[in-house]
Amino acid sequence: MADQQPNNQINIEISEEVAEGSYANLAIITHSHAEFVIDFVNVMPGTPKSKVKSRIIFTPMHAKRFLKALEDNINRYETANGTIQDLEQVEIPYNFGGPTAQA
Repeated sequence: MADQQPNNQINIEISEEVAEGSYANLAIITHSHAEFVIDFVNVMPGTPKSKVKSRIIFTPMHAKRFLKALEDNINRYETANGTIQDLEQVEIPYNFGGPTAQA
């Protein structure tokens, strides 16, 4: 029985497609009394429409645990690499370096 894992371990597998990941530069967060929904979107310059690349649904408890885990990881990153500038501190042109959008 040496190949059995202790009860507190979980074996997690990831497919090649999922391991490639999806790039997102916008997250839209909504919630109800029972769940938090995070839609990850890739907004590209010069494109009038963007599609949701991934949707993650959390229970409120797991959303709070995710927030804590993200905060812990950001703190470790900033300790090793310096402070991440907040978006309000960075001037991002609306055209993201692409052609100027017209309405």
